[in-house]
Amino acid sequence: MPNIALPWLAEHVETPADLNAEQLAADLVKVGLEEEAIHSSGITGPLVVGRVLSLVKEPQKNGKVINWCQVDVGEHNVLDADGNPTIARGIVCGAHNFVEGDLIVAVLPGAVLPGPFPIASRKTYGHVSDGMICSERELGLGDDHDGIIVLTRKGFDESELTVGQDVLPLLGLDEDVLEINVTPDRGYCFSMRGVAREYSHSTGATFTDPGLRSDLPAASENGFAVEVRDEAPIHGLIGCDRFVTRVVRGVNPAAPTPRWMSKRLEQAGMRSISLAVDITNYVMLDLGQPLHAYDLATLSAPIVVRRATEGEKLTTLDGVERKLSVEDLLITDGADGSRVLGLAGVMGGADTEVSESTTDILVEAAHFEQVTIARTARRHKLPSEAAKRFERGVDPELPPVAAQRVVDLLMEFGGGTAGDEVFDLNNTTPNQAIKFSLRDPERLCGVPYTDQQVIDTLREIGCVVTPIENSTIVDVVAPSWRPDLTGAAELVEEVARLVGYDQIPSILPIAPAGRGLTASQRARRSASRALAESGLVEVLTYPFVSQAQYDELAIPADDSRRVSLTLLNPLQGDKPLMRTNLLISLLDAARRNVARGNTDIALFEQGLVTRPTVDAPVAPQLPPAVKPSAEELAALHAGVPAQPRHFAGVMAGEFALSGWWGKGRDASWTDAIAAVELIAARVGVELSRVADTEFMPFHPGRCARFELADGTVVGHAGELHPKVVEALVLPARAVAFEINFDALVDSLTGEAYQAHPVSTFPLAKEDLALVVDKNVLVQDVYDAVVAGAGEELEELSLFDVFEGEQVGEGKKSLAFSLRLRSADRTLTAADTAAIRAAAVAEAAARVGAELRS
Repeated sequence: MPNIALPWLAEHVETPADLNAEQLAADLVKVGLEEEAIHSSGITGPLVVGRVLSLVKEPQKNGKVINWCQVDVGEHNVLDADGNPTIARGIVCGAHNFVEGDLIVAVLPGAVLPGPFPIASRKTYGHVSDGMICSERELGLGDDHDGIIVLTRKGFDESELTVGQDVLPLLGLDEDVLEINVTPDRGYCFSMRGVAREYSHSTGATFTDPGLRSDLPAASENGFAVEVRDEAPIHGLIGCDRFVTRVVRGVNPAAPTPRWMSKRLEQAGMRSISLAVDITNYVMLDLGQPLHAYDLATLSAPIVVRRATEGEKLTTLDGVERKLSVEDLLITDGADGSRVLGLAGVMGGADTEVSESTTDILVEAAHFEQVTIARTARRHKLPSEAAKRFERGVDPELPPVAAQRVVDLLMEFGGGTAGDEVFDLNNTTPNQAIKFSLRDPERLCGVPYTDQQVIDTLREIGCVVTPIENSTIVDVVAPSWRPDLTGAAELVEEVARLVGYDQIPSILPIAPAGRGLTASQRARRSASRALAESGLVEVLTYPFVSQAQYDELAIPADDSRRVSLTLLNPLQGDKPLMRTNLLISLLDAARRNVARGNTDIALFEQGLVTRPTVDAPVAPQLPPAVKPSAEELAALHAGVPAQPRHFAGVMAGEFALSGWWGKGRDASWTDAIAAVELIAARVGVELSRVADTEFMPFHPGRCARFELADGTVVGHAGELHPKVVEALVLPARAVAFEINFDALVDSLTGEAYQAHPVSTFPLAKEDLALVVDKNVLVQDVYDAVVAGAGEELEELSLFDVFEGEQVGEGKKSLAFSLRLRSADRTLTAADTAAIRAAAVAEAAARVGAELRS
């Protein structure tokens, strides 16, 4: 993200004297440049220029050697007997890159360094250190901590420094720097030139464009030639359409970078390297044009821009040897272009870089195609400052301007002489005119912009607007620095942005009368609320899964749930499939909770699953801006897989928690079944339960299958299979459920609910215990008792299951509680006994039940 220093910005646009970073952020956000952060040094108190008067090296018992220094800090010295500041400060320092007489940065007691780190006099290594001598890292200027700052080696002229002078303004530590967030379509704002232009748009301040110069030398026949041999362009776009070279000879390789320039580089987050490199970086930050400096003595003409061949290698400036791809655009030299000098627009190579002995420099300023640079930067994981700009779009008119600026600075600060060799390969094409209706901004934004207002706004951003006679249509040619302006929609956005987004009214649509939530939405909310009230926590998981997750659930290979939709561009490479059931992602969330120590869990989720079919047709790709026909829409719908809404839940550990009230209760398969029945009750659908012995990931003996009245299977609930529990590292005997909620809703007939009268007669109770074979399902016994008891049965519940010698081998006892009530009379003892007998008789007939004595 670009860092904006106010004095630097003021060189390109008129700014008020009292402008601060906060106000600048407020001005820039009006035109879409959002504040990322405001960086301040965080330093307060005395930070001054000091001169080392004496330096005594003292070895310590731990093997370290420290320096006991006497440092003159001028008016900040210790007072003598007469009250005059003449006594130097004694400071302990562990660095060894300075000598007596050097001018250093001294921070004195009472100051606060970044951290915050308050400075005070303290006893150390047998001395009282009255302050500290600072390194770059301690001041937040860089990462160098190997030695302290010697000011004369940082580009300062000793004659301009005074002992005791405040260092904060010298190092730029008194200036706040605004970091802004730039969207990908506004690459021109990765420069002080671009930000200054936007500040002018926001405030109306006078802007002077440093990218417009009329004093540029013409190309010469003896220029250092460049050839572009792009035989395999991406999308048919040649990788390089402009390449400028300039020569500067006799540069002093030892010439220091001027302090004002290195300070600006530091404020931008870059470190000073050498004069030639610093100048190219500075001009890039200032104008937005990436540049490169070569040691001219190491080059062989011509420079050749070409694609890499498979297997080629290059050692880049970061010291890494990289294997190149055929899509990489390279800078090479020699007639055959065999020697690779660098990755075009991304990073140079080590063979031709400017060194400490370089006196003759070739300056490169080129324009590269965006997609090529973006792919190379990502392929090699090199998000360089140059690549950031090229992939967002650089002004193709900038190369000669930026190259001349580098030449001027090398002559001014390096003592070089500009050569007459000027080369400019220019195959750029001017921007084409866009037909634009002056009515579009009002039509799309709802603001009554006038025609002249629209024209003036477009001209303000640099567009050439040519009205067409007797028409509201104009021809608009975007400026060279705005490659993002490719159509009418982008121009409308510019009008809205510069006139002000706050001018666009907020108009809420009026809800049509008589509409509200659909029956499905009401049922969904009711079911979610009921599950939450019963103790489950709703979660939201991503619908992207992997084949390994299906394996963890032990879902058979021929199961329809294995037929998944594969994403071409998944968010996670290891999860390219769309889930076909909710449990697959919900159980992953449960595993993550358990792994983090939350072993008592009760989670549920409601969401869509994707159920493609093997023989489904492929959805057609319809053209944009054309209304599809009925046949095309039908083909599109046919190719879209079904996406039903499911509810799923998982419970493990204690479902009813232990506490001072007593011992809790572990989750059981009955809780999962109860959750499904709760959902069905909220929808208003009756489900039947059937034992299911072959449905993973459930236990074969503790799984219920839920069916509608017509036999349609809508879900399962029960205990998870032990192998699944082990694979997911869940607590033992974890339980789960999943149900097709859309199938429940679709089964509703739409008829109004029938209200039944409430009986005013008293309730009668009966209990009975039936002995049946051990393999008889409880549901079958339950259904038999309901059928035998008849209409007077209001509620039936199982309250005990017993197995033992008392009921016989291979038998079990099921105890039921019957709540009986009649609609027209009070039931007598004889009535209840008869109902009880009828229930026993029906159970005996259906399942061979016997009344337990």
